Amino acid sequence: MPQASLRKEAGAIGLLFASVSAMIGSGWLFAGLHAATTAGPGAIGSWVIGAVAVLLLALVFSEITTMMPKSGALVHMSYVSHGLMVGRVWGWLLFFAYVSVAPVEVEAVLTYANNYLPGLVDTQTGVLTSMGFIWAAVLLAVFVLLNMLIIRWVLMINTVATWWKIAIPVLTIVVLVSLSDHPGNLHIVKGDGGVTGMFSAVATAGVIFSLLGFRQAIDMAGETANPARNIPLAVIGSVVLASVIYIALQVAFLLALRPADIANGWNHLHFAGITGPLAAIAVSVGAAWWGVILYADAIVSPGATGFIYSTATSRITMANGEMGSFPDMLSRINGNGVPMAALIVTYLVGLVFFFPFPSWQKLVGYISSITVLTYGLGGIVLLHLRRAAPDARRPFKLGGAWLIAPLSFIVSTWIVQWTGLATGDFLFGAIAVLFAVYVVYFYGSGSQRSASFGWRQGWWLFPYFGGLWLLLVLGPRAMGGDGAMSFYESLAAGALFSLVILGIALGIGLSAEDTNAYLREISRKESEPVAP
Repeated sequence: MPQASLRKEAGAIGLLFASVSAMIGSGWLFAGLHAATTAGPGAIGSWVIGAVAVLLLALVFSEITTMMPKSGALVHMSYVSHGLMVGRVWGWLLFFAYVSVAPVEVEAVLTYANNYLPGLVDTQTGVLTSMGFIWAAVLLAVFVLLNMLIIRWVLMINTVATWWKIAIPVLTIVVLVSLSDHPGNLHIVKGDGGVTGMFSAVATAGVIFSLLGFRQAIDMAGETANPARNIPLAVIGSVVLASVIYIALQVAFLLALRPADIANGWNHLHFAGITGPLAAIAVSVGAAWWGVILYADAIVSPGATGFIYSTATSRITMANGEMGSFPDMLSRINGNGVPMAALIVTYLVGLVFFFPFPSWQKLVGYISSITVLTYGLGGIVLLHLRRAAPDARRPFKLGGAWLIAPLSFIVSTWIVQWTGLATGDFLFGAIAVLFAVYVVYFYGSGSQRSASFGWRQGWWLFPYFGGLWLLLVLGPRAMGGDGAMSFYESLAAGALFSLVILGIALGIGLSAEDTNAYLREISRKESEPVAP
């Protein structure tokens, strides 16, 4: 009997809706509020900046993924360019970026639910209560259990939910714009954070967090029969569709606020029912009936996003198992084409994130920084493949790659800078501890006798991570730095630093022979017959 395999049952619409579902989750319920608090009317610009940044990343990954259409492709591509050390570090980072998303969606559901089921969230701090933690564990379990279904049913459930998730934000825009008339709000600048606030909101208010869901199609690349057509359509199409909705929604939110709500400045924006901001705004403009619908959507939208992220996280976990970054048992697939052990780990690790990040905005800042850090590698991998494997099959070939790829790498550096030093201290501190533990394990267990550690191709990670942290330390005070650089100086320094690291990384990548051998191995595995 052939080994169980992933089923290639995901079509173009299924993949597109998987990405759109991930993008229209808790972000649409909360990001408009947090962006307005941070940037005022500049929040509209924050969404435009975020959309351009994410589209650059999406274009880069569209080419790479169609070259290696494999579920968990984000893990595999790092091995192709820089071998074991970089591959394993990136595999861990990807896992922690993904596994933390379902918990943040659970926190979103409970935060809105607290308006009619008090006691789940502390209304002063937004932090989960003891009862909130219990319900969080239950909801996360529901997401994971539903993923035990075969992928066809998973995507079917998600597609139905996504139609709802697209319709409700669009109708909310119509309701708010038609019933509110405060255009003067767009000209009030008191307490809006200025230009720094506009860029900071991209990383810390949920803008980037909301738009990064395009990766869902990438993570299920091994489960579609026509990746050359379906992956670029799903990835690029989802970014464009979600960006238009979010920009329009931010405009509607700003126009619907009463002048009294921002009398003390945008940074002190407050109104009754603010823990469920869109529903409360709907009530304030005279659409209480729509507020009821939004409270219902506060379960469906983040719930469906948490559900589909549980799917993707299990694929990233499975890929790490295949590459040896995690135990091999996590790569095993049952008769339904489901990585069961990977789903169990997804649940258990997800529970942990409720403790250090017990509120929506705290967890969003962490997710945004670690995710764009992992996505920065895409530009390096793309250019490495262009040089090392120029004749490899490219079902989707990105025009202007030698311009777009470096820009995507620079943008990923900027977004990490915009998250601020507090988040950076936690992120790079955690990376240092994780790497030290791995080094001790690798040499202590005798693994060096059977595999190379990968120092020669991976040493550039040290100046990369260390340099990013130093940029945060020297950055503007508004972002937690010591003020040695102004905001614009920090942007220039970040861009120059990115180009230097890009040059170093490209100079020490795997040889053309090793890169092409790995691509052939991926192609061979993907051509093997699947289980009936």
